Amino acid sequence: MVPLAHTAVLKNYLAVSQQLDLNPYQLLSDAGIYPAQLQDSTQRIPVDKAVALLEQSAQLSGCESFGLYMAEQRQLADFGELSLLLSYQHTLRDGLYTIVQYRNLINNALEMYIEEVGHTVIIRVEVITAATEYSRQAIELALGITHRFCAAFLQRWQPLSIHFTHDAPHDTAMHQRMFGCSLEFGSEFNGIVCNATELDKTNPHANTTMLAHAKRFLETDLLHRESESSIIFDIRKSIHLLLPMGRATIDQVAHTHGVNVRTLQRRLEAAHTNFSVLINDVRRNLVFRYLKNLNYSLGQVSDILGYSMPSSFTRWFSSEFGMSPTTWRNNNKTVMKS
Repeated sequence: MVPLAHTAVLKNYLAVSQQLDLNPYQLLSDAGIYPAQLQDSTQRIPVDKAVALLEQSAQLSGCESFGLYMAEQRQLADFGELSLLLSYQHTLRDGLYTIVQYRNLINNALEMYIEEVGHTVIIRVEVITAATEYSRQAIELALGITHRFCAAFLQRWQPLSIHFTHDAPHDTAMHQRMFGCSLEFGSEFNGIVCNATELDKTNPHANTTMLAHAKRFLETDLLHRESESSIIFDIRKSIHLLLPMGRATIDQVAHTHGVNVRTLQRRLEAAHTNFSVLINDVRRNLVFRYLKNLNYSLGQVSDILGYSMPSSFTRWFSSEFGMSPTTWRNNNKTVMKS
């Protein structure tokens, strides 16, 4: 499956790139995206092309916060087909869970999980594409859009902290201006932490009747899109997000997708794979992202990949790559980051 997203994901691209003295039309062409496609926000483009465009633009402009600049002016109306449904939700919690439910309508590569722990909520966000390379710009764009949604929905929105698995940029001024709270770079997850009370704040524009109309319209579209979706890619996204939480079990993933374990197993069998194969693939794709960063100890890498004991992680890594993770780090010091 080729992950697709509405061209709305590139809203503000032309303006931001021109402000940074780039030629957006040439860059769009190089990425295989037609400028005319940006005029219709309902058109869908390969996510990998959009991500490559963001990374190339950030590199050429020297702007490490390119994705955040694109997210800065986002409004509720920029959620396309979801905008109407989101506008009439009763609480921020309802709005966020609506994005979780319908996320594939706007971006197949987006994965979101809302974790409530006591009086605190973690909104975990990942962008998972067919490519294995991590994208700073895609993650910051996704987190920026999520933050802007919360701010537009509540008017007064104050998260506790924003978390990024990547390193801090040389200048965090844009991040401070955008989020206005504690920033945690080199974190074990990408996401937003806030008080649980924020999610219970009511929307003054909530409307049950209009909500029902908007939902009926979307359900028809959702049924069509689900037939185009890849069960393998969707399960990989869930595993990717749940691994650092220690919850990437077949029971939890099945629950996340609203089915029982046996149904999930049958669907994977029909796609000629199984849960163990998928979780192993995700670990292989993630492991080097963290091993290359010396800010993560081997114990932390072990936890992030869902191993309860570092020795279990070492055995798995050795069986997959023919050496221990310590040896790999010693042999690849030139690619290390700190």
